[in-house]
Amino acid sequence: MKGNATVSGKQGEKKVSCEDCFFRQNLLCALDCESACPTFRPNRPEGLCPPRQLRFTFRQERRTQAAWAFPSAQEQAALHA
Repeated sequence: MKGNATVSGKQGEKKVSCEDCFFRQNLLCALDCESACPTFRPNRPEGLCPPRQLRFTFRQERRTQAAWAFPSAQEQAALHA
C-alpha cells in the first residue's frame, strides 16, 4: 500500500498516505494498493474511532385528525334523499 490520495472538500487539500493509516501502523493492513484505500482511518493517539454519525431527532407528533374527511353515512344519505 504505497502512494498518496487526496481528501478534498475543505479549503486546503490534505494528503493522506497508507503510512498514516491506523491499520498500517498496527500491522493490520492486508492490502497492497498503489494509493490509500477506502478503509483508511487516521492513526490517532486515542486509537481507532468510529466515524461520526448523524444525530437522531424525533419528529413532532402528527395530527390526530385529518384536515378533511369523507362524509359520514348519514351525511351521504341526506345528500341523496
